[in-house]
Amino acid sequence: MDATKTYLIEVFWSEEDGGFIAVAPDLPGCSAYGDTAAESIREMEDAMQSWLQACQTMGRPAPKPEAQVRRAA
Repeated sequence: MDATKTYLIEVFWSEEDGGFIAVAPDLPGCSAYGDTAAESIREMEDAMQSWLQACQTMGRPAPKPEAQVRRAA
């Protein structure tokens, strides 16, 4: 299984950037941009693979995927 599929991706519209921003709360500093939400997710999957590969290259363990979707009350 692709390790990136275990991490939560949050997507939001950025008025300032004029596009969608995707972030992975469990991977500090890992983010991506896209003109559409789907594009930002595709870009984020690439960014996450690079982020996790960098951990492996440095001999550091990957963070545990702990972030969960927050449900409205």
